[in-house]
Amino acid sequence: MNPADMNPLDRMRELQADDLPVHGGRTLAYVYDGGDAEVDRIGREAVAAYAGSNALDPTAFPSLLRMENELVGVACGLLDAPDSAVGTVTSGGTESILLAVQGARDSRPDVERPTMVLPTTAHAAFHKAAHYFGVEAVLVPVGADFRADAAAMAAAIDDRTVLVVASAPSYAHGVVDPVTEIATAAHAAGVRCHVDACIGGWVLPYAARLGRPVTPWTFAVEGVTSISVDTHKYAYAPKGTSLLLHRDAALRKPQFFASAAWPGYTMLNQTTQSTRSGGPIAGTWAVVTAIGDEGYLRLAAQVFEAVDRIVAAVEAVPALRVVAPPESTLVALATDDSCDPFTLTDEMVARGWYVQPQLSYDGQPASVHLSVSAATLAGLDDFTTALGESVAAAQAAGPVAVDEGVVAFIESLDPATLGDDDFDGLLAASGLVGESADGSLALPGRMAGVNAMLDVAAPAMREALLVAFLDRLSRPVR
Repeated sequence: MNPADMNPLDRMRELQADDLPVHGGRTLAYVYDGGDAEVDRIGREAVAAYAGSNALDPTAFPSLLRMENELVGVACGLLDAPDSAVGTVTSGGTESILLAVQGARDSRPDVERPTMVLPTTAHAAFHKAAHYFGVEAVLVPVGADFRADAAAMAAAIDDRTVLVVASAPSYAHGVVDPVTEIATAAHAAGVRCHVDACIGGWVLPYAARLGRPVTPWTFAVEGVTSISVDTHKYAYAPKGTSLLLHRDAALRKPQFFASAAWPGYTMLNQTTQSTRSGGPIAGTWAVVTAIGDEGYLRLAAQVFEAVDRIVAAVEAVPALRVVAPPESTLVALATDDSCDPFTLTDEMVARGWYVQPQLSYDGQPASVHLSVSAATLAGLDDFTTALGESVAAAQAAGPVAVDEGVVAFIESLDPATLGDDDFDGLLAASGLVGESADGSLALPGRMAGVNAMLDVAAPAMREALLVAFLDRLSRPVR
């Protein structure tokens, strides 16, 4: 049948068949699954009911304002927020981080060339914010345990610093930075301190209630001025929502934007968006209400049991190790020389478990990332079997070698001037990625070779190559 003649929903389901599964707990990146079909149904129905609503004007849609304020109220309770705290629903963790940086910059108009102090493990969204808002990122190396070096960060604060950042936890390694020491130094210098708890914000409070050791990181720590927490992660809400909380309204005020400098309505925004679909807000509110506090405590117990069992499974395989003992729900795996991490990733995908490759960085070898969900627990026996089989298959296959000519070709390229001809030349030289009949990129079934090729490139070249790759993928279908 011609796709144009199909029912749109049938065509959509056909297209979706090639996507990673969003339920079942086997996709260990990008999605977060609580494993409750009824809660999922409630969330989807709420999104649909408010798909046409617009949170741009709270006086036009007061129900969305009420739901947003209630969500912020729940988060305040989780994050030890004072009575003065305020918050905003954003479209995701990146927008929350962007707003935290923009607000810090605009709170200090006296600083001509503002900077922010980041551990090297801070999320890449801070680099995006630096690029967008002209706030220079001052990067401070982390310690051997992958946690921020609080003393070194304190030493990096100067008269140009408008923001200091800590993670709870960091994405790559799943550990919580020493927030107390970092925030104390920021407070002493009169500088804002933002805690990126996009991953941990909705689950670490329950970890503490379950008796697990948790490094202090909430508003209970003096000097913490703002926290980001993603509700579409461990609140298990539909994509995409996050919360950005400030200790008081004065800290949030520079985040707002208003303009009456045109003949239309006076623009008033509390996020980077103007129009904000009511769907994600309503879906999040419905899910948070449906699950409730005791429900989240139960889900936290499940996800941490899954984390503990994954760590035990890794420790039972000689070729593997956990990069750092996880403090939250993220696990990073490293391999020894007998097991190529990119081949391991492919083998796990082939067995129905999507795990995420992490390229080498600053002397640290490539690793494998797992974002664990509550729904992952039910399949842990299968995961353990798949992990053992995948390691054996990767060992049998041997390391992925990048042709010396390809390495030389990459080293000869300038990331600042990389063009289509350069990219096409690399595709031809590598033989890893080609074109399909319609001219679009045709990816190989296995990605180990592609990842190994990226791994030999310097970070700036990786960025340039992936931008070129995304540009080539994003072309009109006529």
